[in-house]
Amino acid sequence: QVQLVESGGGLVQPGGSLRLSCAASGSVFNIYTMGWYRQAPGKQRELVATIFNDGSTNYADSVKGRFTMSRDNAKNTVYLQMNSLKLEDTAVYYCNADLRHTRYDGAMNYWGKGTLVTVSS
Repeated sequence: QVQLVESGGGLVQPGGSLRLSCAASGSVFNIYTMGWYRQAPGKQRELVATIFNDGSTNYADSVKGRFTMSRDNAKNTVYLQMNSLKLEDTAVYYCNADLRHTRYDGAMNYWGKGTLVTVSS
């Protein structure tokens, strides 16, 4: 069993910063791609950022230059540093991972339960 646990959400003023974390716990042999998604009220879930096994990253146009995703493979943890936050960044942020439980298993996809980020003055 694997759990992805997000943390770091909260209330922040426009222009402020937050750092989200997502830790994978349980039976983890290897983690491949990890991503941060977000879902604002009344909107569909959207991809915010992705980090691949080699450390390369992709970002949605709406967050490029403001958000930075990183990973600590030793801790099975990814981070999302969010700077210059805007009102429209308000959403529940979800962590997603493709990983293998053992060397004998195929990759499986997991979601965290989300952490709420509210940008408000």
